[in-house]
Amino acid sequence: MNNGTTKVHEDMEIARQPFSCQRGSLTIRGYVFRKKPGSLPAIIICHGFMTSQRMVRHYAEFLAGLGWAAFTFDFCGGGIRSISDGKQEEMTVLTEVEDLKAVIDHVNQRNDVDPKNISLMGCSQGGLVCALTAARLRDGIKNLILFYPAFCIPDHARRGRMLFARFDPENIPEIISHFPMKLGGDYAKAVINMNIYDEIRGYEGPVLLVHGTCDRIVNVSYARHAREVYRKCRYLEIEGAGHMFTREYDRKAMKAIEDFLYGTTLP
Repeated sequence: MNNGTTKVHEDMEIARQPFSCQRGSLTIRGYVFRKKPGSLPAIIICHGFMTSQRMVRHYAEFLAGLGWAAFTFDFCGGGIRSISDGKQEEMTVLTEVEDLKAVIDHVNQRNDVDPKNISLMGCSQGGLVCALTAARLRDGIKNLILFYPAFCIPDHARRGRMLFARFDPENIPEIISHFPMKLGGDYAKAVINMNIYDEIRGYEGPVLLVHGTCDRIVNVSYARHAREVYRKCRYLEIEGAGHMFTREYDRKAMKAIEDFLYGTTLP
């Protein structure tokens, strides 16, 4: 990164500019990546649990190279290295839905994007948040891209587990902690009675769902079930891929994005 640009490959520079917006008293901070001026289709990319927008930056650069205005941001309290306001113990899946809706409102008001062409992409918990948000906004979202979405979170809450932390789901504590994770009890309470498939079925637009067969955090069975729920779903299962795609798995996933957005057939 030099002078606000990132060299993606020879003779192609992607401009990166900061943006911010509000969710109540909290400031959400992020960046927009774009290759060219004018009113562009927009895609908002959401990072996963306990990470930051750095996790999805390469997707933003890739999509900007394809001609999109690609937005990344940190959820409020969503990770240790977050540049947005908010405390980790105040974050829930539903507060992240509200964060994303605030970013969508911001993008809708910009004069450098097409407000009728806004898509969402999310990884892991960010995928769950995107799926919930798209179901609420429906026609306001053009496309939905989900990489290993964490549709398991409500089941995990009912079992009294959040990654390495364990708790009594019948008596949820004020703090659910296992270093470096420090969640408030509301994190579990927000989802413990949620039927995720009932929640997401409200979105009827095009969906790309990509999941690895060797994901040990979110079992691939959740994606297989979601595939049947979505009416317009392109599904790609990557043999051998785990949670958070690496190397050749990530290349396959990004090729799937390009094929999905430009209407070709997935393998």
